[in-house]
Amino acid sequence: MNLERIFDIKRDDLTGVEIRALIGEHLRSMALHSPPESVHALNVDGLKHPDVTFWSVWEGEELAGCGALKELDAGHGEIKSMRTAAAHLRKGVAAKMLAHIIDEAKRRGYARLSLETGSMDAFEPARRLYARFGFRECGPFADYILDPYSVFMTMEI
Repeated sequence: MNLERIFDIKRDDLTGVEIRALIGEHLRSMALHSPPESVHALNVDGLKHPDVTFWSVWEGEELAGCGALKELDAGHGEIKSMRTAAAHLRKGVAAKMLAHIIDEAKRRGYARLSLETGSMDAFEPARRLYARFGFRECGPFADYILDPYSVFMTMEI
């Protein structure tokens, strides 16, 4: 018997009620764990920007999570808005989304993929996931500045 979960990753236009609720939950969580000047999560309008590709992850008819890839330049992408719905935590949703984003970055020919996440304990599972996929800590990139509430990570592709 195959116990592996089947997740469907879809490019998302951010118009659905479920995805808007998950993005709202994501923004509220970021605000809960970080001071306002250290929250770098994009709202729905930011995620609709032409340099951002956004995907949702579904298990059947249930929204399980989301993630986005922002093009910083022709060779460098940034992971944005990785979030797993509470009912789907620890089911492999984030790993599936992260693998999808890395594959897309490779397909685009990026040389580097980077991200910003929080430094607080609430973000430890995310940092472990990124490290497991080969990301390592680095200095600020793009328009970011040093911030005690941020951890910057990158990987060469």
